[in-house]
Amino acid sequence: MRWNKKPNFVRSIRQRRASAAGFTLIELLIVIVILAISAAIVVPMASSATSMQLRSAVNMVAADLEYAKSMAIGTGRPHSVVFDATNETYQIVRTLDDGTTTVIPHPVKKGFDYIVNFSNDGRLDRVGIVSADFDGAGTVKFDYLGSPLALNSQGVVTLQAGGVQKEVRVEPVTGFISISD
Repeated sequence: MRWNKKPNFVRSIRQRRASAAGFTLIELLIVIVILAISAAIVVPMASSATSMQLRSAVNMVAADLEYAKSMAIGTGRPHSVVFDATNETYQIVRTLDDGTTTVIPHPVKKGFDYIVNFSNDGRLDRVGIVSADFDGAGTVKFDYLGSPLALNSQGVVTLQAGGVQKEVRVEPVTGFISISD
């Protein structure tokens, strides 16, 4: 019997320590796969924030056009939505008896005028007004019946975010408002 030989349990402890010092190929592959799956989930979510803002802005413009039309019908006075593509704003105004216009108060934000500014609104800051064309003007005016005054062809407001454009359309006689890509 040899007494110089080390017991088996000592040798197995040394082998375990040597193998535990690094990562195995399988462990590295598992980590890479988990990172790839995480990236595949996060990247589309970041790009969908822009499309969500665009959808929200388009729906808001359509709702505000409907609101101006409803206010014109309800009050019997012409109401207009005035778009300013340069400053990325629009406002709802009421026409007074003397022909002048005044911005109406916002129905939800008490004490504020009904002015929407995309660049100052953190929820819509990625959205821009490309154009607003109502027979060459940037304004659509609804009469007491809800018809757009002096609109001979379809009026279009074009919004853009992240290279994607959507349009809000106003039909001439009926004032029907629709959204299209």
